[in-house]
Amino acid sequence: MTLESSSKVFWANERVAVIGVGNMGMALVNGLTNANPGAARKIIVSGRDRAKVQESMRGLGVAIAGSNSEAASKASLIVLAVKPQIQAAVIAEIRDRIRRGSTVLSIAAGIPTSMIEEQLGGRAGVVRAMPNIAASVGASATAICPGKHSKSADMQRARMLMGSVGTVAEVSEDLMDAITGLSGTGPLYVFTILEGLSDAGVKMGLSREVSTALAIQTLVGSAQLVRATGEHPAKLRELVTSPGGTAITALHFLEKSGLKATLMDAVEAATLRSAQLGSRWKRDVK
Repeated sequence: MTLESSSKVFWANERVAVIGVGNMGMALVNGLTNANPGAARKIIVSGRDRAKVQESMRGLGVAIAGSNSEAASKASLIVLAVKPQIQAAVIAEIRDRIRRGSTVLSIAAGIPTSMIEEQLGGRAGVVRAMPNIAASVGASATAICPGKHSKSADMQRARMLMGSVGTVAEVSEDLMDAITGLSGTGPLYVFTILEGLSDAGVKMGLSREVSTALAIQTLVGSAQLVRATGEHPAKLRELVTSPGGTAITALHFLEKSGLKATLMDAVEAATLRSAQLGSRWKRDVK
């Protein structure tokens, strides 16, 4: 079965509730409806402010529930796209309305599947996911992991849903904080680098439009080259680093500034923050 036919089967058999339409929830709904226009009629969304939900979903063709519990009761796959700080309250609100055999997919940073399973009391299988904001254009880098009591059907639902908006990798749960630090937070690193390159072009006399366009394509093209060749980035770097040239001069400045170490430190800091959020959530629900 092809990916396209599998997607059609998924949307024919499943109904998805997205609870929470902040930046990540909105990105997910946009990505799902863009990837498969027919999916809109199988998606139901909800949030604390129904008027805000209606405004943000305008023109997408998805159903809007009157409450979180109503949305949960009508879906086979329930996506918890709410902030970690309020997820426990949302689970308590929807728990008794979830259908037996449903799947709960949490995209909150730091919250372990074991805590969600405990709150749900076995009413649904639990999968944890960490997508990123590029889901809105079908280009998310997403990792998923199963809960202790989840079944293959739960993972299949999560894989099909997140695969509709980008690349999916399955990992063990002990790596999810690192995933959050790397790819979940990753667009921030790229946006910052892109802004710096664009500003540099303007400083050197390029127009903002030209500088930004060239910086974007440079990032996209370089990433595509790594993917197409399968080579380590360091090896590809050698292709543009000729003796006495501009690239080796630029590399010298990058090494002195500690750019690579800074990126590593940023990923580490975001990873540790994800773990802290999970620890705080555990204390709050006890």
